[in-house]
Amino acid sequence: MKKRTSRILSLTLLCAMALGLLAGCSNSGGNGSDSGDNGSGEVKDTITVATMAETPSVSPYDHNATAGYLVNLLTFTSLVRLDENLNAQPDLAESFTNISDTCWEFKLRQDVKFHDGSSMTAEDVKASLDYAKTFTEGALYNDSIESVEVVDEYTVRINTKVPDAALMFNLAQHANAIVPKALIDSGNNFGENPIGAGPYKFVSWTRGDQLEFEAFDEYYLGAPSIKHVIWKIIPEGSSRTIALEAGEVDMVVDVETMDVDRIKENPDLAMTEYTPANMNWLMLNNEVSGLDNKEFRHAINCAIDKESVVTVALNGLGTVGETQVPTNLPGTSSEGVDSYDLDKAQEYLENSGVDPTGMSFPIICSDDTKKRAGEVIQANLKEIGIEANIESMDLATYMSTVAEGNYVAAIGGYTMADTITYLNAVYHSKSINASNKSRLNDPEIDALIDQATATMDQAEREALTEQICAKLNEICTQVPLYQPISMRAYNADLKNVVITAAGDCRIEDISWN
Repeated sequence: MKKRTSRILSLTLLCAMALGLLAGCSNSGGNGSDSGDNGSGEVKDTITVATMAETPSVSPYDHNATAGYLVNLLTFTSLVRLDENLNAQPDLAESFTNISDTCWEFKLRQDVKFHDGSSMTAEDVKASLDYAKTFTEGALYNDSIESVEVVDEYTVRINTKVPDAALMFNLAQHANAIVPKALIDSGNNFGENPIGAGPYKFVSWTRGDQLEFEAFDEYYLGAPSIKHVIWKIIPEGSSRTIALEAGEVDMVVDVETMDVDRIKENPDLAMTEYTPANMNWLMLNNEVSGLDNKEFRHAINCAIDKESVVTVALNGLGTVGETQVPTNLPGTSSEGVDSYDLDKAQEYLENSGVDPTGMSFPIICSDDTKKRAGEVIQANLKEIGIEANIESMDLATYMSTVAEGNYVAAIGGYTMADTITYLNAVYHSKSINASNKSRLNDPEIDALIDQATATMDQAEREALTEQICAKLNEICTQVPLYQPISMRAYNADLKNVVITAAGDCRIEDISWN
């Protein structure tokens, strides 16, 4: 068995090379007939996927977590999905038309069934999008929608309050999944009974251990080749690697960077690497006294040796973060960034007027990678008189703690392959108590983001986002640390394993050799 390794270094390169990624996750479905053989004549019809983090919910609506999104891809579908260039293409909709700057018309497929056996119509689409807007966790993806109009049984129109350049991208996200109207009307709890139209049906969830799914034979793109999916929760990185090597799992979503070389050297395993549109920061609560001081935040930024952070935390498998927005998103800017400079850090510190000895605080970390980064930061900050300690926290507690603002500093990141959506999520004040973890509340930034969102011309929009990104670098609301190289490792007998730049992998397209 031959080892296969592909490396994609940036989203820009991905687009230029047409990714070769989403092509393998195309709308053709997973209706192949070869299910593989384990060498004993027994046909393999199960894939076990190991992941670091447990989903907070199996509903697509009440979370905004990557771990939940990956699970939602199994059970739910939306009007559109993203192609290899991260452009929206028909999914539950068979076509769509831009009627005006604020109106889109969608012609729906007439062959879609939900897991409960009912057929999808325009009434289900309207009910789902109206229902989705009642959840604050997904508001980022649908707050521009003013109304959804049923034109006929298989036609809907979506009207937005103002022009929204990110609408089609956002409609592809989990928070806008389409479900049966009858279940919404009956008060169904989709966190307990996640009925959608996706390729797999939910079977069970043993919390802290695993989730199980089975193929939906009436999936509108064809029944998946692999009939059973086990989604295994293994928080510790080396344990995931050992399970993959032993054949206990078939795919690892979050590869431990310290194990990359040994995985690559194993001929029975394969790996795909890609650089997502992701920036990891030392998140700083801007509402905390001292951290509400821009000069003090710049002092922290200049004091951190990010090359060492990348080496220690990621085993070198990442790039130093300098900008507030990932550099592989269009319309970003490196104007006004800081570099590692202790003299400059001391200058910022003096200008801030903040006494560093009064700024002792914990740095919250939710996994081993973050803890390794935190240890470097802890040593760096001590050089300018700031005492910090590392506080470990499980992911679910971590997410609620930082979202609610009940913290001083934490290491975290955000992934989103669209600049407008990224800016709205991380830096707009409307996302405070959600994905705006630094709690930045800047009316000028809000106004610029709103203006960019409503600008349909791409060149004009990117000029605005460059201006926003430069302003964010100057504000330094949090400290950029690194952009990681993300990796998926898997059994080399699996074929059609494709990871998009957004981190998507469609299990229904995978089969056993």
